Amino acid sequence: MTTWPAKSSLPQTVSPVYFVQSPPNTDVDKISTGSGLSPFGSPVNRQGQVSHYNHESVAESPSTLLELTLRFSGPLRNGYSSLQVHDHDHPIDEDDDDYDEVDGSDEKRGRRTRFYTCLLFTFVLAFTIFCLILWGVSKSFSPIVTLKGMVIESLNVQSGNDASGVLTDMLTLNSTVTMLYKNPATFFTVHVTSSPFQLSYSQLILASGQMEKFSQRRKTKRLIETKVIGIQIPLYGGLPALYAQRAKPDRVVLPLNLTFTLLSRAYVLGRLVKTKFYTSIRCSITFHGDKLGKKIDLLKSCSDH
Repeated sequence: MTTWPAKSSLPQTVSPVYFVQSPPNTDVDKISTGSGLSPFGSPVNRQGQVSHYNHESVAESPSTLLELTLRFSGPLRNGYSSLQVHDHDHPIDEDDDDYDEVDGSDEKRGRRTRFYTCLLFTFVLAFTIFCLILWGVSKSFSPIVTLKGMVIESLNVQSGNDASGVLTDMLTLNSTVTMLYKNPATFFTVHVTSSPFQLSYSQLILASGQMEKFSQRRKTKRLIETKVIGIQIPLYGGLPALYAQRAKPDRVVLPLNLTFTLLSRAYVLGRLVKTKFYTSIRCSITFHGDKLGKKIDLLKSCSDH
């Protein structure tokens, strides 16, 4: 039986095995343990396992340095991985920013379009209201027409033939109508035309005439003379009063009517705002044979509507 000395040491045939406990990091575990073994071939110790070796030997071993290195490198790796994740997500953020910029530009374009549309609508509405106001104001400036008088210069009746050759009495009449036209408007000119002036006995037209068209400036007036003439008008026995006093023409009394219509056009705002004034004149005249060549007053004999 072989005995060992008391102070002799055990044979140093087995190398000491050290265990390194690392923080619970999956990346560190993969690096330090590989396929389930420690860097020095020791089995992986789970959390809570207690080392059987003293603290001094662990502190003096090289694996302690590895432990410290892994502990300090863990947060750095975590930070690097987080940076990689953020860097990987950054292009998506740029795309989102691009989409936001496109949406913002579309929204600005839509606002600008709505603004100009509202501005155009407001302008058209305001311009329309302005034109209506001008039109309404212009209607209050109706022209003033006054018949001053009429002169029958000549009146002759003689026998003749009409266009078809029928024998009848033929009338020739010359007269002049004097009229005063006034434009009271303060901001527009009027352009005046008229229908034919007609001098008639009952329904028989004895003479007619056409007034020359003219333009009348604002707040001005003019005196207009129009010739009303009848040449070889067939009577067909339509003037019994004239026949009765053929021997004494100065005693002839003829009730006559003078009618015509004036049209006054006012271009208030160019061709956009136009105002028309219709003035229909009707004068009841009593012609006396002794008034031939003299003025017949029409101030109280005419009416307009």
